Amino acid sequence: MKFYADIEIHSKYARAVSPQMVLENLALWAVKKGLQILGTGDFTHPAWFSDIKTKLEPVEPGLFRLKKQYCDVSQPFDQQKTRFVLSGEISCIYAKNGRTRRVHHLVYAPSIEVAEKINAKLSWVGKLASDGRPIIGIDSKELLKILLEADKNCALIPAHVWTPWFGVFGSKSGFDSLEECFDELEPEIFAIETGLSSSPEMNWRIPFLDNKAIISSSDSHSLPRIGREATIFDCDLSYFEMMDAMKTRDNRLQGTVEFFPEEGRYHYDGHAACQLSMSPEETKKNKGLCPKCGKSVTVGVMARVDELATKDRPVGFRPKWSKPYFSMVSFDELIAEALGVGKNTKGVLVRYEEIVKNIGSELFIVLEMQENEIKKSLTPQIAEAIVRMRQGKLKIKPGYDGEYGKISIFEEGERESLETQKSLF
Repeated sequence: MKFYADIEIHSKYARAVSPQMVLENLALWAVKKGLQILGTGDFTHPAWFSDIKTKLEPVEPGLFRLKKQYCDVSQPFDQQKTRFVLSGEISCIYAKNGRTRRVHHLVYAPSIEVAEKINAKLSWVGKLASDGRPIIGIDSKELLKILLEADKNCALIPAHVWTPWFGVFGSKSGFDSLEECFDELEPEIFAIETGLSSSPEMNWRIPFLDNKAIISSSDSHSLPRIGREATIFDCDLSYFEMMDAMKTRDNRLQGTVEFFPEEGRYHYDGHAACQLSMSPEETKKNKGLCPKCGKSVTVGVMARVDELATKDRPVGFRPKWSKPYFSMVSFDELIAEALGVGKNTKGVLVRYEEIVKNIGSELFIVLEMQENEIKKSLTPQIAEAIVRMRQGKLKIKPGYDGEYGKISIFEEGERESLETQKSLF
C-alpha cells in the first residue's frame, strides 16, 4: 500500500518543543495530515519511553498504535489508524580529525526490548533525562556500533545533513563525506535526511550519496508542523519493509514530500543579528564576513552543497537512480496566504479544521486532489493558492542563519479580484 511517513519528530520532553506533543495528539494530527506512519521521537528519554510503553501497543511488525483507552472518541478522526515507529534523535558532540564535531543522528529500533538495550548503553555516556534529544559525547561511529550491537535491524540515519551547526555535512562542524564521519562503518549508513533547507535535487549533485536513499521528515516541534516534509512508501505496513525499501531503493521507496528549500532556515548565508541575507556569491565577494558588523556569516546549505558538489554535476543535474519529489507549502500557510493573515491566527485554524474534517487530509488536498474538485470545494482564494503552489508560482525570500524564508503567493489586490464561485469552504 502507498502511504506517507514522517519519521523524525520530537516529544514534549525535547527542548523548545510544544507541550502538546503527546502521543494522543500525535496520533490525531497524523490522521489530519494524511500520514500513515509517524516516528515516536525521543525514545531515549525515560519519561517519554514510559509513555510509549504505557500508551502504545504493537500491531504490524515493528509498528505500534495508540491503545483504544487513550483515544478521544469525540474526535471525527480515528487515532488508531496512525502507526508509530520507535525513533529518536541523538546529538553527538566530540573531537575528530582535529575539529570539534556537532552532529545530529536519527536512530530507529524494531521493538521495545531493543530500544531498552540502546537506552541502557547510552545512559552510561549521557544524561538521557536532560533532553528528548540528548547530547552524547561519543563518536558517531560508536553510536552506530551501539545500535548494531543491540540489534542488526536498528538503523542510524544522519539528520538534516546540511544544517550548518548540526548536520553531518554542515559548514560549522560537519564532515566532507560520510566515510570521514563513520570510517569503515560507512556502508551501514543506507539513507540520509535532506532537512528543510535542501531538496533531493541539491543532494543529487554529491557523488558519494549515489548509493544512499534520500528521505525527508518534518523534525516537527509542534503539531501543525507535522508532515511538512515526509517520505512516500509503497509497501506493507512494517518497520522491516520500510527499512529494506530504503536499503534497496527499489519501487517500494516512492519519493519524498519537501519544503521549498528556500523556505528553510539555513538555505542562504547570512547574519541574523544584522538581519542580513546573502547569496553564496555575495558571501564570496565579502570574504565570508558580514558587511554590517564585520563578523563571520553563517554559511548556509546552498553554499555548502556547491562546495562539495563535483564540476560534472551542475545545478539541475539528475542521476538515473533519482526518485520523484513534491515541493509543498503547508496547508495552514496556504490558507493564511489566501486570507491575507498570519498562519497562527484563529481564523486559519478554524478553516483548516473544517476543511480536513469535511473534505480530506492535508496531504490529499494539497498534493493529490483533482484541480476541478479543489475549485468546487474550496474558496477561490484557497483553491488558487493550492494551484499556484503546485505550479511553483510563488515568491520566496530565502531563509538564512536560523530565520525561515518568507513565502508570498498573491500580489496586492489579487485576492479581492479573484472571481467569486460557489464553494463549501
